[in-house]
Amino acid sequence: MVLEATMIVVDNSESSRNGDYVPSRWEAQSDAVNMIFSVKTQANPESSVGLMSMGGKGPEVLVTLTTDFGKILDGMHRTKIRGGTHLATGIQIAGLALKHRQNKSQRQRIIVFTCSPIEEDEKSLIKLAKRMKKNNISIDFIAFGDLDPANTHKLEIFNDNVKSGDGSHLAVIPPGPNLLSDHLVSTPILSGDGAIPRGGGENGTDGGGESSGGGFEFGVDPSTDPELALALRMSMEEEKARQDKATKAKEDAAKESNLEGIPEESAESQPLLDQNGEASGSGSAPAPEEKKDMDEDGDKMDTA
Repeated sequence: MVLEATMIVVDNSESSRNGDYVPSRWEAQSDAVNMIFSVKTQANPESSVGLMSMGGKGPEVLVTLTTDFGKILDGMHRTKIRGGTHLATGIQIAGLALKHRQNKSQRQRIIVFTCSPIEEDEKSLIKLAKRMKKNNISIDFIAFGDLDPANTHKLEIFNDNVKSGDGSHLAVIPPGPNLLSDHLVSTPILSGDGAIPRGGGENGTDGGGESSGGGFEFGVDPSTDPELALALRMSMEEEKARQDKATKAKEDAAKESNLEGIPEESAESQPLLDQNGEASGSGSAPAPEEKKDMDEDGDKMDTA
């Protein structure tokens, strides 16, 4: 994936309290934000992600562009659910945050979660979309929760006017038993630079065509069978951990065998006493000639 600076805009309005998504609209957003951060930073370690909210009294930048996952978690934890949304203002502030990114070679992208009614009119949204396109900012919308036809129509118009070569996408995700993040995996928002996975529609929904697993990890679409995809991922991680453990065990065994092959010192291998009961080892007992001289010296001293 290309080098990107991504600002994630979450919807923390009162509508996010609804529990029609598992476990709730707000918790579903939080889980999806974590996954988006992981995908972006794992695809390119130099990519950075920021976080802001657009509910309450007004939009608020929670975390500037960063590669620290802990800051994103802290920002989500500090966010309070309140008030309505300010979609247009939130997008403009996110654009300013991207403009002041440190690495100017990063492409600019805004990912917006929206689950509440959109108050802005079509004319103002079209004007904003053209301005974002002029500034080379791609904008992805994740529409869930309040899927009123008027809302989706406004988002479609915005998406049509902001599209550029880098790709801007609209994913409309209806309520269901699966997690919001499971649906996002199969959308163009996370499947590459504008590449639509096999069997995917324009809005990230299944097109009903035949699928041979192309574009999906392990060849399984998480949106259709999340349990199987999770089981395969866990199995792969367990196998990797087992292989790492086996490799480490082999390395430890090789080190031990090398230590066993080192010969001991020859002096240590000699017995403490020789056959005559004298001390053995180099320098520990006098040679026979030296012993004889010592005896003669001793006799001379006695005669004196």
